[in-house]
Amino acid sequence: MGLKDIVIPQDKIFFELFEQQAEVAVSAADQLVNIFTDYTDVEAKYHALKEIEHKGDDITHRAHDELNRTFITPFEPEEISRLINTLDDVVDFIDEGARFLVIYEIGKPGDGMLEIAQCLRKAAEEIRTGVKCLRTLKDTKRMKEAIIEISRLENEADDLQTKALKQLFATNDPIHIMKMKDIFEHFEEAADRCKDVADVLTAILIRHT
Repeated sequence: MGLKDIVIPQDKIFFELFEQQAEVAVSAADQLVNIFTDYTDVEAKYHALKEIEHKGDDITHRAHDELNRTFITPFEPEEISRLINTLDDVVDFIDEGARFLVIYEIGKPGDGMLEIAQCLRKAAEEIRTGVKCLRTLKDTKRMKEAIIEISRLENEADDLQTKALKQLFATNDPIHIMKMKDIFEHFEEAADRCKDVADVLTAILIRHT
């Protein structure tokens, strides 16, 4: 067996794991949109989201296991670790925000929740596109477009949150305000982690092209 036969399968493992984790992020964001589109049976829908989050955890663990036992990797080990971790963080914060909908027994979603969820889904879709470009690093134009769009969507999510919080603070229920603010902050963190993924993709693009 030649060196090429050894190296190529190892490379494929990481690219496959990146793409699987990006797909999990899309699925998680899509389920969040489903929750807010039809805000019924929220606990059951959250449990479906939790199953998606568990799948992401499994992929993360496998990626770290592969990294610990693989000598030759397609990118620097630190780059691989940071990418897989930030992808996992996106899913974790989506999951946590939805979990507090159940914990706080939120009967009606706040204004702006659906729009923020839709922003997260679009950002996850762009992440999926950018991650797919990693296999060959040939379509740098499309990868850069995805990175720029993720950043734009993160800003859009921030604007939506600001507007929603202003409306929330105009109400007179301090307990409800506290609960909703906590949930909004988890979704803001998810948007921030999408931007972190874009930053990792940018660093890889600069270093390896």
